[in-house]
Amino acid sequence: MGNIERFDKNERLSRIVVHNGTAYLSGLTADDKKTGTSDQTKEILEKADRLLASVGSDRSKLLVAHIWLRDVEDFDAMNKAWVTWLDGVEPPARATVGASFALPEIRVEIQLTAAI
Repeated sequence: MGNIERFDKNERLSRIVVHNGTAYLSGLTADDKKTGTSDQTKEILEKADRLLASVGSDRSKLLVAHIWLRDVEDFDAMNKAWVTWLDGVEPPARATVGASFALPEIRVEIQLTAAI
């Protein structure tokens, strides 16, 4: 079994776990929770770029994405930001579902898995 490395961690979670050439990102939410779904999605994906780069990966190496939306009516707004971010990169396997969050101002949460 390969080494397990944990990065950007606290007592509750590791923001990134790396194992056998795969990076697992925790669910990401926007820091600015006063914005709408599109802007929260953009901020999350910018954060994902930084985290992926920190372990030698990038969006072209995405394997899986799990996306949770507070309101499924925001599906199109989230998708527009998502497709713009992918910018022609081959998309990962993906699931998007509606969810309730502990903080009501969270509109979207995204969890990613990528090759390194």
